[in-house]
Amino acid sequence: MLPTWNRGKLKGMEQRVCASLRLVFVVCRLLLVPGAALPALGEPTPAAVSAFNSYTRVVEGRLAQQHGSQDHFLASTGTDREREESRLRRGEFVADRLTPSTRSEFSGALLHHWRGTAFAPGAKAADFERLMRDLNGYPRHFSPQVIQARVITDGGDRMEASMRVRQRHVITVVMDTAYDIEFGRLDARHGYSTSRSTRIGEVEAPGTNVERTLGADEEHGFLWRLNTYWSYEERDGGLYLQIEAVSLTRSIPHGLGWAVRPYIESIPRESLEFTLRSACNALRR
Repeated sequence: MLPTWNRGKLKGMEQRVCASLRLVFVVCRLLLVPGAALPALGEPTPAAVSAFNSYTRVVEGRLAQQHGSQDHFLASTGTDREREESRLRRGEFVADRLTPSTRSEFSGALLHHWRGTAFAPGAKAADFERLMRDLNGYPRHFSPQVIQARVITDGGDRMEASMRVRQRHVITVVMDTAYDIEFGRLDARHGYSTSRSTRIGEVEAPGTNVERTLGADEEHGFLWRLNTYWSYEERDGGLYLQIEAVSLTRSIPHGLGWAVRPYIESIPRESLEFTLRSACNALRR
């Protein structure tokens, strides 16, 4: 038999746990179940698209300056570059949220900007460029996030590509996407690529005989825009990989940000780390 004070303490803990579980359940029902309580939002507002385009122009201007110099080809995420690179060579990933807090939410949309850096021992810049250009191999290298991938047009250092991608968290969302992709290099040891989404469509009942792509007025705003920027530098017996992802999603309904924002903002980071890890694994094969 527990002492009375212990029974009371245990009961209080059980009540708090139950309350937390109820909150998680309510949040999932409200925000994360397509076709249930989460309303369709359609396309982002023109103001949100304009803000996203303005933001990415600034990012691309800064990257163009980086890519013109061997000394600062990759962005440093800290003040102690040597210590940071030592961590990377030990197999750690470095991920940082770059979205300015004053610019992250506007016109019913959220802007997400993350940067991740990793080190692939023994890899060469040419190896990574081949990996990035091999769209047919993406479902093998980046599974389960990439289900299908193919090149639509190939103009050498510029291509158009389509991909079916899957995001699995509390729910699973499948999207058909298309991108303009550009490749560039400073020299044999330094390269970069830019991928800009041109179409993102949410797929209902994927893989079934009633599969269809939702219309613009039916979508839930899980992902409206996505630009991805790779930079890679060969030195120290391997390849430093750096990826920046800038995305635009629906905003969080008023009054629930305190409960939902940490979860929503973890998704871009997890996706970034998955992509880096998958790329490093593919380079080891």
